[in-house]
Order: sequence, then structure tokens, then C-alpha cells
Amino acid sequence: MIQIGDIVRYLNAVGGGRVTRIDGNMAYVDEDGFETPVLIKECVVVTPAQPSKSAESKYVAPPTAPRQAEAPKEQIVETDGGDRLNVVLGYEAEEIKHLNTTEYDAYLVNDSNYYLYFSYMTRADGHDWLTRYADIVEPNMQVHVQHLTREDIPSMDRVAVQYIAFKRDKEFKLKAPVAVEYAVDTTKFFKLHCFRENVYFDTPVIAFDIVKNDIPQRPMVVDSSRLEDAMKSKRLAGRPERRPVEKHDKTPSVIEVDLHIDELIDSKAGLSNTDMLNVQLREFNRVMAENVKRKGQKIVFIHGKGEGVLRNALLKELRLKYKQCDVQDASFREYGFGATQVTIR
Repeated sequence: MIQIGDIVRYLNAVGGGRVTRIDGNMAYVDEDGFETPVLIKECVVVTPAQPSKSAESKYVAPPTAPRQAEAPKEQIVETDGGDRLNVVLGYEAEEIKHLNTTEYDAYLVNDSNYYLYFSYMTRADGHDWLTRYADIVEPNMQVHVQHLTREDIPSMDRVAVQYIAFKRDKEFKLKAPVAVEYAVDTTKFFKLHCFRENVYFDTPVIAFDIVKNDIPQRPMVVDSSRLEDAMKSKRLAGRPERRPVEKHDKTPSVIEVDLHIDELIDSKAGLSNTDMLNVQLREFNRVMAENVKRKGQKIVFIHGKGEGVLRNALLKELRLKYKQCDVQDASFREYGFGATQVTIR
């Protein structure tokens, strides 16, 4: 049932926003300050309205056993393609511009026509798993699963989600139970460029794909051969095992360059768009000049999605000045749509 305060997206059109009022079978949705009337049946709840918290703490209560699911109050409206499971775990900063002091909220997104009976767990290095949240999430819904302070982050070396998918009061195709585990580089929570745009969130997040189009992304399976190799390496090193770096040591480390103007200058006061673009291009050319003789070096320029002005300017510079370099979009999983990778040849 759609309520005032719910954040919704449209079922058969692009857009969405927060429900400001309901009149009969019409919901009035606030889109950037403009109120748009939409049929309730054409809306899908993305984030339900939050209850009043005047007498409550914002911290998630200690883990409890999953409660018995209640019977649905209304017929679930299924979406096209929703019989393929897409599940995402996302971490959202409360103050994205103040990562040194901010706190975080974790959400599980169920983009499917199935109910998910799930548990969300974390583990610190050398410890067993701890259940942080366990419940049932309805189809096409997003649920808050954890509030984190800066002190909580270091104890999240690994996260895991396991679930069983089902439908109520109708036939459905059986889905295999899934458990997915991710190793977490906790330093990314304090780096602005590690927060990426995501279709399920209004602000940039650190997101982990649990399942994409019915395919689990990081199933919890122990590879015995890799475990044996790791044990041998540890014995040969004669010292405690360290966290592996992200890149192989036989290839140059990838250089990441954030070209967002706020990362390059302290203040934009008095600068035109052309002035800011010139600042960004100077930084691009400086980095290229420093590395143009390092064959095999990969450089990722993070420019954001925006209107594509900076990206097009970079491509023009590469065509004119650095024809020997290979150019491609950077990894979508790592950088979203807003980054270009250059390989020196």
C-alpha cells in the first residue's frame, strides 16, 4: 500500500520521487519541487516512509530471530523482467562530503517479483560471522539493514547475504538458495571516488551486487587449491599473512586520478565553466606527461557522468596528443559510468 512519504519510481515511465499526498487512486509525486499526479497502480515503492523516530535511537537494534511473515494486505504488482532476481547491498554515507566524520547506512535492495527471506552478516578478521539483520523483504522494495559509525567500519572485513526466494499465493519458478560473500576494503569508506552512482540510490554509494539476473556474484565456496597456495605462501614468507593488494605485482599498479573540480581546487568562486574545464585538462595533461614513457601503465581518469563535456574533452586530447595510447571505458563494476581508462603503449 503506497503511503505519503514513500519514495517511488514509475512502473512504465522514467522518473519518480516522494509521495506528498494521495487522492483516491491518484498519488501526487514531488519531482524536484514539481507535484506530478500518477495512478497509484503505476507506482513502485523504492523506499517506504520512515516512521517517526522522536523517541527512538537511529541505531539498529541487536540482531533478533526472523519474525513470522504476515499475510500481504494487497496484491503485489509484478514488473516486467522481475522474475529474474537482482539484489544489491549498498552503503550510503550520511554526509558524502565529510567522510572523515560521517556515519553510514546499509540497505538491501530487492529488485524482483519475489519475496526474499534473508539474513545480512558481517565478520571481522579472525572472528566468526555476526548476524546484523534478518527478515523478509517484499518484492521491489529496499530495506535498511544496518547503521554504522566510523568505529564500526574496521570490523567489517567481510560481509555476506544469504536468502531464499519465494512468492505468495501463486505459482512460481523455484530459485536455488543463495549465499554470497564479499571481502571489504574498508579504506574505501573514506575515499570520495569510491562512492559510485547507482540506479537504486539517490546519492553515490559503495555497492555490492549480490545477484544479477539470477546469477550469484560471489558465492560462498572455498577453493581448496587456492587455500593450499595461500598456506604455502604464508609458510615461505615466515611472517603473518597480509591483505593482498588489488593489482598483480607483475603489472604496474593502476593510477587513479579524480578530475572532479572539488578534488583539484579549494574554491570555485569566480571561476567560469571554461576556467574549471581548463584546470581539469591541465591536471590530465600533467599526469599523462609524467607517465607517457611507462609502457603498460594503466591510468583511470574519474570524470563523472554529468553531461559528458569533460569526457569528450579528454578524448579529444588523447586523439591529438597521445595517439599511441589505448582508450576504453573503465570497469563499470569499479567506477560506474564516470571513468575512462588509458593504457600507455
